[in-house]
Amino acid sequence: MAGSDDSFDIVIVGGGPVGLSFAASLGQSELKVAVVEQQPLERLADPAFDGREIALTHASIRILRELGAWDAIPASHKSPLQGARVLNGSSPFALCFDSPRGSGEPLGFLVPNCRIRDVLFKIIRLQDHAQLICGHSVVDAATSHKGAVITLSDGRRLTARLLVAADSRLSATRDLLGIGADINRLGKAMLICRVRHERAHHQIAVEWFDHRQTIAMLPLMEGVSSLLLTLHLNEADRLLALDDDLFLRELTNRCRGRLGEMTLASNRHSYPLVTTWAHKFWAPSAALIGDAAIGMHPVTAHGFNISLSGQKQLAHRILTAYRDRRDIADPDMLHGYESCLRRSAAPLYNATNLLVGLYSGEHLAARLARHAGLRFVQYLPFVRHGISAMLRR
Repeated sequence: MAGSDDSFDIVIVGGGPVGLSFAASLGQSELKVAVVEQQPLERLADPAFDGREIALTHASIRILRELGAWDAIPASHKSPLQGARVLNGSSPFALCFDSPRGSGEPLGFLVPNCRIRDVLFKIIRLQDHAQLICGHSVVDAATSHKGAVITLSDGRRLTARLLVAADSRLSATRDLLGIGADINRLGKAMLICRVRHERAHHQIAVEWFDHRQTIAMLPLMEGVSSLLLTLHLNEADRLLALDDDLFLRELTNRCRGRLGEMTLASNRHSYPLVTTWAHKFWAPSAALIGDAAIGMHPVTAHGFNISLSGQKQLAHRILTAYRDRRDIADPDMLHGYESCLRRSAAPLYNATNLLVGLYSGEHLAARLARHAGLRFVQYLPFVRHGISAMLRR
């Protein structure tokens, strides 16, 4: 559907890392693509640090490398993850996940979200097939078997053979398409900041389920970690309002001195916790990718990896159809994409929700159950090795 400045083969709504990676994945074709992003172009071109560190599996790294993004990220922003520990309350016992002995290969790498966005934006800017339409939101979207019509906040109308929503887990585009979703507002927030600390982290991540809080300690460069506190919303707001000295004092107490003396190495950021699972991942001439399809709880740090894999699946099917001169919005093709994504994502999504339910319980039975569960898994090497292998895929 080419022929005018407002006519495209594919319109992607959302210029986050998933939307941008999907646009980059289509770069090997002559498809005419538009990326609609409500943020102004200047913010997209120079994304600010938002506190989020993305834990990338080796499969995700391969996808980013294929797009030309991985090698463009400076080495100083790639922090190897050599292992992980899971703690429960005051118990000294830790469930351990490590790389196989002698492999010399980390479980994965931690990379700032803003750096991934930055390199993907630069890749899109160098490609002729994609047009960035920034500073406008989508206010209406109508689709049928013939195509999609998208109306922007400035009144501009775009037509496309395929509309792809990648605009967050509370996707307005998904709502406009009439696709429902299971949305779980957890009543909690994730407070994130970087800290410098005196004790070495040895590139080991720690997930600590404690009384009325969960703390994740993600190892970055030497002597620096990203701390993530999951708290009830009002408690997160209270900590966010403290001055730096009071905040650091409370942070040190909450971490029980595990990292020694700490100083702030970044601003503080807070994000409400919401999980989503769309009832459908496609509609006539439309598809959902990223958080618009599946919004994972961050406890397993796998949300972006699933999203990156999902966009690759859809892009591959579209490029195959285009190469074979078939319809790039063929319903059977979109249904195949949905089935594949559901099969790959549902087990981890459901297991994560069960894990969160178990480890957020405050009553005695729940605390005893999770302590027993950690010890049980520790003595089943095939389970631990299987999880480690999944992380390295």
